[in-house]
Amino acid sequence: MMTNLYIDTEFNEFGGELISMALVTGTGFEFYEVLECPNPGPWVKENVIPILGKEPIGKSEFQHKLFIFLKHFGKITIIADWPDDIKYFCESLITGPGMAIGHPPITFILDRSLSSGDSKVLHNALYDARAIAEQHIGRNYE
Repeated sequence: MMTNLYIDTEFNEFGGELISMALVTGTGFEFYEVLECPNPGPWVKENVIPILGKEPIGKSEFQHKLFIFLKHFGKITIIADWPDDIKYFCESLITGPGMAIGHPPITFILDRSLSSGDSKVLHNALYDARAIAEQHIGRNYE
């Protein structure tokens, strides 16, 4: 069975390292983790870091938790409103040269008509992913 996962990420300024990632289903099953960001850019320091809402973890733990989340699904479609979200998701799968965490078959939809603009906590990946899901399927995450 195909499951839609709505994604949002936060990263350290343009092209910087991943800070947080959220994946949410239409049924409310969620993944949200935060990575360490030792040198946040000025905008990120002011607008993202204060609202992360979770302590950061290391990359290997992040990847392990992502693996545990993804193994619940047979096939997934990642739905994003911005290309970087797909980029950071794919980079998160890679663990080394020629190595990646286990994952189900994945397809991607990049839909620029979607937006996290109605997020309850703008620039928090979890709330932004929920807003994208709400917009796409009409689910309310109260």
